[in-house]
Amino acid sequence: MMNQAFSIDYFILLAGLLLVAGVITAKFSTRLGVPALVLFLLVGMLAGSDGLGFIYFDNPTYAQLIGILALVIILFEGGLQTKWSTIKRVAAPSLSLATIGVILTSSGVAVAAKFILDVSWLEAFLFGAIVGSTDAAAVFAVLKGKNIRKRLGSTLEAESGTNDPMAVFLTISFIELLVSDQPNYLFMLGSFFWQMGLGIVFGFALGKIASLAINRINLDSSGLYPVFALAFALLTYSVTALIGASGLLAVYIAALVIGNSDLTYRHSIFRFNEGFAWMMQILMFVILGLLVFPTQLFDWDIIIRGVVLSLLLMLVARPIAVFLSTIGMGFSVKERTFLAWAGLRGAVPIVLATFPMIAGLENSQLFFNVIFFVVLTSALIQGSTISFFAEKLHLTGTQKQTPLHSLELVSIGKANAEIIEIEISENNIVANQSLAEISFPKDVLVNAIIRQGDLITPAGDTRLQAGDILYVLVAKQSKQAVKTLFADKEPMLD
Repeated sequence: MMNQAFSIDYFILLAGLLLVAGVITAKFSTRLGVPALVLFLLVGMLAGSDGLGFIYFDNPTYAQLIGILALVIILFEGGLQTKWSTIKRVAAPSLSLATIGVILTSSGVAVAAKFILDVSWLEAFLFGAIVGSTDAAAVFAVLKGKNIRKRLGSTLEAESGTNDPMAVFLTISFIELLVSDQPNYLFMLGSFFWQMGLGIVFGFALGKIASLAINRINLDSSGLYPVFALAFALLTYSVTALIGASGLLAVYIAALVIGNSDLTYRHSIFRFNEGFAWMMQILMFVILGLLVFPTQLFDWDIIIRGVVLSLLLMLVARPIAVFLSTIGMGFSVKERTFLAWAGLRGAVPIVLATFPMIAGLENSQLFFNVIFFVVLTSALIQGSTISFFAEKLHLTGTQKQTPLHSLELVSIGKANAEIIEIEISENNIVANQSLAEISFPKDVLVNAIIRQGDLITPAGDTRLQAGDILYVLVAKQSKQAVKTLFADKEPMLD
């Protein structure tokens, strides 16, 4: 009994230490100019049996479970933060990159893998499929806070949020071809349309149901609303996956619907999921770092093959795929060059690399080690130079400002009122107007204005400026009228 209690306490201690190490590395990743995900992977490798020996972990099934769960949370948080007004303007290039781009990238890498890894053509295309997609966790983390032009950043985020289903479909399809004696190609084609089509339908439907349920139900504690929203993310993935459709695509679509709906306790839901996504990102990359054994990874044979494949992916396969899949979509050569360079690989390829291991394929361990090295070099080289390339190509926009203030927004359920946050942009309808000039509904009160980090006490002659953040007390029945009153003119993407 004492030994069992000690094991539990030891496990909890290690979990706490790994999270602390993850948070600290995230804090210093920006100063070091290295993406946080690389440091998370290194923490896992350091804590593993080939490092300090704290944890021995070699179970790809558990790693896959944790990885998929983390991807669900990360995609959900990313979708919540994405605005329809932005995504609809980049829908065509994003979807083209997420489908045609993934196929072209996978094919290009497969040709190289056939000769570099000395495997069969089916195995080569399996390898290409695994590394064919960009990674949502990596892209969201690296682009957050960067002043990349809005159209480019939105395209990359939308691509990374929607291309995982294609990579998953291709990976599973090639595994089935390898293990099946009589593959059914017609069935695989039908499966693609089934997975993508129902993924979109279920994501949209469950997103609408979730938004309605969050607003209609009256829970006793405000802390339950973020949990309720997260429950719908897990439900959306599982229900969609159980019918053989793309659960990851459904989660991202549902998050877009929820995030662009008029939600009660919106601020709490967003902040909770942002923190939880960070925790799952740390956990996922640390676990994936534990799964790899550095003595196998840093073998000269793996290093040489990994470097060559990584360079071919970054400098040949991805650029060709981007330039071909964005023809006629209004991107300049510089912009397409940047889109090609910013195609980060991250957790998704490593998680997908566990599929051949679980299936017991002959070269699965070789694939995992090479893919891990490809991801590591991609994140390290591309992730640390995104801002540099954007500046050199003159593709930076207005510097993103992180608010220095902190104000917890609340929904006052019993009083049927809310405090909402409104940011005044340059193309806002009420920009440069005084509060007295604005026709507010009678049950609305502007409580505070934050301007360049300073608190401004609102008065009738206070004139609103671009960048102002307003905190407004409003009755729920007037909430939509206030949002319409403070609506932006038709936004333009850089």
